[in-house]
Amino acid sequence: MTRRFSRSILAAIDKRKILGVRAGARSEHRFLGIWAVVVRDRVFARSWTRQLGGWYRTFLEDSLGTIQVAERQIRVRAVRTRGNRIRDAVERAYARKYATPGSLKYVRGFRATRRRETTMEFQPR
Repeated sequence: MTRRFSRSILAAIDKRKILGVRAGARSEHRFLGIWAVVVRDRVFARSWTRQLGGWYRTFLEDSLGTIQVAERQIRVRAVRTRGNRIRDAVERAYARKYATPGSLKYVRGFRATRRRETTMEFQPR
């Protein structure tokens, strides 16, 4: 059975525009701010780039990491998301959460195939 985040953690992630993430259990990565959304009581994020050494590529090599929600640090496992239905739901969640005029460019950009393919789910461990 997959572990789930508590309702209070999901609410905090849903409320905040930026989620802190540190990729890789053994890496020296610092916390980076990323956009994350909650869909069906699950936490997802997409990478804008696939650069070597970035959070996305690091999670591909080492799926363990940590997210920072308010003052809490929560150990997570990052899992690639492949299903089109969930990827579509993630896109709709981004459009709802990041609806400011300055965010629209990025929301539209997240629909590009190369960025859809970077959809990751963070699961507590």
